Amino acid sequence: MTTNATATTTTGTRFEDLPALMSLMTGDEKHGPAATSTLDALWVLYDRVLRVTPDTADAQDRDRFLLSKGHGPMAYYAVLAAKGFLDPAVLPSFGGYDSPLGHHPDRTLVPGVEIASGSLGHGLPLAVGTALGLRAQGLADPAVWVLVGDAEFDEGSNAEAVAFAGAYGLDRLHVVVIDNSSATHGWQGGIAQRFAAEGWSTATVDGRDHEALYRAYATEHPGRPHVVVARVEPKDPH
Repeated sequence: MTTNATATTTTGTRFEDLPALMSLMTGDEKHGPAATSTLDALWVLYDRVLRVTPDTADAQDRDRFLLSKGHGPMAYYAVLAAKGFLDPAVLPSFGGYDSPLGHHPDRTLVPGVEIASGSLGHGLPLAVGTALGLRAQGLADPAVWVLVGDAEFDEGSNAEAVAFAGAYGLDRLHVVVIDNSSATHGWQGGIAQRFAAEGWSTATVDGRDHEALYRAYATEHPGRPHVVVARVEPKDPH
């Protein structure tokens, strides 16, 4: 697997600096593997794709990013800090009673967060509703991105969301699936095939390869929603 460790942000932070930011967050419930599985996919999105900054976080024409895989949000908080949405000084308070950085992100407490995640299986339906709402308002430019975990496809709500989005051609909707082989049931034929059967554009890539992720994110998909399945190392069952 390869990474683009030399990429830099407008604030000078590099991808290779993110583990140090993550190390500031400690605690027994930090869900480290869940966080690190998303780190590369999140970085490439925020560094090279998403059209949103701390100054445009409330702009009507901003891109929307929804974190459905909300447990273990350390990587998300680290990327938000690297991009200027958060002061890195708040990171050590992660999970504290008075901290804005909970074990699931809270949209009312963390700048740049679009949804308060919780029960798995909710983020993709919310992203579908967001894309549909933007279309209804005639806002064709904002892209909607949602990051989900493969285990979330054990929830029936996601199957319904995939079918609806494909049927309605929500081409501003993009899904990133972090596949670390943690699903109990899975989808026969693989995750991408299930999306393709519902009319989606699909790509399956190495979830640690930044260039492959970027190419998959940038794929043109007129008239269809798009999913990128990012495969990473299997979750340690222990």
